[in-house]
Amino acid sequence: MTSRERYINTVEGKPIDRFVRTDLGPWPSTLERWISEGLPTNEDFMAHFEMDPMMILPINSGYTESPYLPTFEPEVLEETEEHVVRVDPDGITKKVLKFKDDTSMPQFLKFPVASRQDWERIRDRLDPADTAQRIGNPEFLTKQCSDPNIPTILTICGVYGHPRNLFGAEGLSYVLFDDPDLLHEILDNWCELYMELIIQLTAIIRIDGIMIWEDMCYKNGPLINPAHFRTFMLPRYTSFIEAAKACGVTGIAVDSDGDVREMIPIFLEGGVNVMLPFEVQAGLDVVEINKQFGDSFVIMGGLDKRALAKDKKSIKAEVDRVVPHFIERGRYVPCLDHSVPTNVSLDNFKYYLQCLRSYEHR
Repeated sequence: MTSRERYINTVEGKPIDRFVRTDLGPWPSTLERWISEGLPTNEDFMAHFEMDPMMILPINSGYTESPYLPTFEPEVLEETEEHVVRVDPDGITKKVLKFKDDTSMPQFLKFPVASRQDWERIRDRLDPADTAQRIGNPEFLTKQCSDPNIPTILTICGVYGHPRNLFGAEGLSYVLFDDPDLLHEILDNWCELYMELIIQLTAIIRIDGIMIWEDMCYKNGPLINPAHFRTFMLPRYTSFIEAAKACGVTGIAVDSDGDVREMIPIFLEGGVNVMLPFEVQAGLDVVEINKQFGDSFVIMGGLDKRALAKDKKSIKAEVDRVVPHFIERGRYVPCLDHSVPTNVSLDNFKYYLQCLRSYEHR
């Protein structure tokens, strides 16, 4: 099977020759370690480890960042030996540690929106009329997505993730009560922007899947009351996903860390059919989740990254804990439950892949 056939059949619950090969990849500091341990520097991570190729559309559609056009001008406000305070392209002021900036959370000091006046000042950066500029050169995009054997994936910043980028988690919690009309206006803009984007894109190229970044949960559950999500955000999810599927999109994936169990039924109601990464340290067991929800959506992830920092016996035990359950069931993409941390050696990562792939021909 081709990578695209394997991806589409996995999403649709049809027969596949083997699991999709993918992973969330190493942190930059982990990659530096692996290079010092012998990983070639002239090869792409996915290609080197013989993962299934996927084309992530090279356009301004956002993911962990919001789809501003233009983005905010980065600015350093303060710098010491230990940290930097800077404004990032999302307009968020952050304090970032210098010595491990990729593996530690920054301190969020200020967000771009605290009032309706702030929103009025920045909304032109999120104008749905700018869709052609976000897409860029159609000929370049067509060429990039021309291989019929490789799935094309559009990334977007989610209906919770985007307003959280605007207000911060605390500020968003307040605006739910203090100015719900403002939040509705922002979410209507989100829906209009992404619906226009998917319509114009699919007039140029095919899109097989959409990856929606939310990161809306922590280890004890959602950062928003599910009832509020249902009121404010689910209607936009439903409208956008209906439009996307009408444009030929097969996979609709939501990416959220933390304990997402309360949110799964709501996402499914909205039309989501893939979820990731199911962090084990947040108490998630993908075998039990599959038993509860059946094959109603694709589970991607759920293998504890922390096992890879231990010995080979622990790595094999973690793979054996999860993968056999899904061999006959399908609708599963085996991969780690987050990016590979710095305490994982190149040798251990290779052994993890060896354990995974030992199931491909059973």
